[in-house]
Order: sequence, then C-alpha cells, then structure tokens
Amino acid sequence: MSLVERIKSEHVYDTIHLMTRPVLRGGSRFLTFLAICLTMVLAASLAAAQDRPEEGGHELQVWTGGGHWVPGGTSDTNVWNAGFRYGWILTEPHLPGFLKGRFELAVDAVPAFAVFQRANTAFGAGVNPVGFKWIFATRGHVAPFLELNGGTLFTTHNVPTGTSSINFTTGAALGMYFLKDHAWSLDVRYMHISNAGLTVPNPGLNTVQVRLGFGKFFSKK
Repeated sequence: MSLVERIKSEHVYDTIHLMTRPVLRGGSRFLTFLAICLTMVLAASLAAAQDRPEEGGHELQVWTGGGHWVPGGTSDTNVWNAGFRYGWILTEPHLPGFLKGRFELAVDAVPAFAVFQRANTAFGAGVNPVGFKWIFATRGHVAPFLELNGGTLFTTHNVPTGTSSINFTTGAALGMYFLKDHAWSLDVRYMHISNAGLTVPNPGLNTVQVRLGFGKFFSKK
C-alpha cells in the first residue's frame, strides 16, 4: 500500500471512528430504550396478528443466537447476539414444485453483540439493513427458509484483536418457521465479520451460529 493510500485509509477510519464514538460510549441508554419500546410493540400486537406469511403482510420478531469460529479467519473466538427484526412479505408464491415460496425483505436492529476473544470480550451493537429471505410455501405448520444478509458492527474493542472496532458483516442462513399461535424460528447461519480494508491487517472472523426467534406475521391492512 502506497503512502497516499495509507493516509486516505487512515483518514476514512478516523472519520468513521469519530462519528461512531458517541454510539459506543453513550448509546447504551438509547439502545436499552429502543429494546423496551420494540418489545412492548411486539407484545401489544400479538392478539391481532396472523400466524402465516402472506403477500403484503409483514413480520415482527425478537431473536437471539450464538456460535463458534470456523476455519478461514481468526480462531478461538465465540460470539453471541440478540436483536429485533422487521420484515415485509413482498410477493405471492412463485417458482414451481418444492421451490415455491415468498420473498421477504427484512431489517435487523442488533442492540446486543458480544465477541469473546483471547485478549478481551468486545461488546457492541449493529444494524443489518439488508436481509433477503425466501420462505418456502407449505401447507403445514413448518415452513423452511433461506436467507442472505449484510450489515455493520461497532464494538468497544477491536474485532479481531489488533484490527478495527468498525466492521461489516455478511451471512447466510438455513432454517425453519414453526407456525402455530406464534411464529417460532430456528436456523443455522454462517457469519463473516471483516473491516473491509479499513485497517491492516484484516484477517476477518468466520462463525457458525444457531439462532432462535419468536414473533408474528401480520396480514396486509
């Protein structure tokens, strides 16, 4: 990397770090308030909610998950996270046969994220503004789904150690909805965490996680 490129990279990193410092230092109260509000909205909405995805409807969910590092990046690291999801069911069932399903666009707020490293435990928060989900159309109470997602993560310590406190996340998931009175979900997901070259080195972190979700699907109004 040339001197000019290094100066530009450091300038971009410093600018983002200054912008996000208030979130890491003083944002905990806001995140707690947001978590309480979203939980109250979810609880108040359960009585009127529908239990299946349908075109024009939406999804509200709380979730938590965690997992372990896998080869391809930093080792000896575990993660745990929890958040809220809001999704829009954009289509009616498409594709033939067993591929038939509905497309959902989702956004995740992640007020709690912990990375357990050798040197320390990094706490943080993030947002996943891009979530593409294909929910297979079934007649029973079990609906499999596939998901691709991406977002950002801000932490109190560098993740991995010696790199950056500002990272980007990408992931994929395979799971199932259990649709009865409420919509439970269980999935296995792969998540890659990387600073996208904001700092050097950039070894990244790869994890496999299990996530449990609880929520509702709402019909179109």
